[in-house]
Amino acid sequence: MRRLANDPAGEKRPRAMQVALSALLCVLLLAFIVQPASAARLDDDEVANGFYKTVFGAEIEALSWGTQSKRVKKYVTPVKVWIENRARRNRLKTVRSFVESLPASIPGLQVRMANNSKDANFHIYVVDRDDYVRTVQEEVYNDQTMDVPGQCIVRVLSRRSGILRSDAVIVSDQGHSIFRRCMVEEILQGLGPVNDDKSLVHSVFNDETTFDYFTQFDRLILNMLYSPDLKPGMTLKQVKPMTTSLLRHARQATGLH
Repeated sequence: MRRLANDPAGEKRPRAMQVALSALLCVLLLAFIVQPASAARLDDDEVANGFYKTVFGAEIEALSWGTQSKRVKKYVTPVKVWIENRARRNRLKTVRSFVESLPASIPGLQVRMANNSKDANFHIYVVDRDDYVRTVQEEVYNDQTMDVPGQCIVRVLSRRSGILRSDAVIVSDQGHSIFRRCMVEEILQGLGPVNDDKSLVHSVFNDETTFDYFTQFDRLILNMLYSPDLKPGMTLKQVKPMTTSLLRHARQATGLH
């Protein structure tokens, strides 16, 4: 654009543009610095350690299944999900949408909505806080003396042949972000990686993080778990030699290279 020699506004434009460009560069640099690690290529060793920590063990050891908590737990039959919304706010659409998104994120997983409660092998109860403890004690664990932690919980019944059934209870009325985080964490844990660990900074499987979505780190873990080469009942000793091929499968399945 041509500028008049005595245009005072025009005299200020180059300086203003320099300031604007500098500010833009600073914003871009800051975005690069603070971007989550999941946006970059996650280190193989870090993902492998996350896999070992979540798949082998149980968050609530007292409610685990003895030696089965130290073995691979996964569904080998189709996962049939039944969602029961008992909360004042109907969360059915949100939960269903997340469940139905899982096959695209975990190609090795077969999951669909069940036709009825009796046909389901994965039950999800969405409740308000004042009904949370009762639902867990009476309908999931059948233990009215049980100390019920947190705002959400999942129970996984598994044998060496695979997971038989999962039951997740999620509190609806403690805020949208808490609800979403609980939904993501408990549904994913109900598929097999039942343990939490404070060292997993990129994962929902860590009660000290605030993720309320299916992170790239966790997508890799779930796809390692649902590799066709990994069998339920395997021990850590049996799985470790397979780690490289499991990671390769997970990266191909997710496109996270």
